[in-house]
Amino acid sequence: MSGAADPAPADRDPGLQPERTRLAWRRTTLSGTVVAVLAAKTALHGGATPASVLAAALCCALWLAFLRIAHGRIRTLASANRPRALTPPHATAAALCTVALALCGAFLVL
Repeated sequence: MSGAADPAPADRDPGLQPERTRLAWRRTTLSGTVVAVLAAKTALHGGATPASVLAAALCCALWLAFLRIAHGRIRTLASANRPRALTPPHATAAALCTVALALCGAFLVL
């Protein structure tokens, strides 16, 4: 190669990928909503113990944290022609919220 600069990359046609990703975030948020609602119902059904109320409150807090991350990602995907990548801290926070929400829900069931 002679060291000439590469031509500018052509605009990428993302097709339906951003739409599919946006829908996946919405489905995951809906799943988290169901877990939080069922956690509250389970904690209050048949006499609430302090541990079950604490677990249900933690489920709700984790759901709200995930909802904030997901809503920001959904807005990013909807607004840009080529959305920026999800940053590692946001991805890690979303994954941790999802796992912790599942663990709190399992604690309430057992």
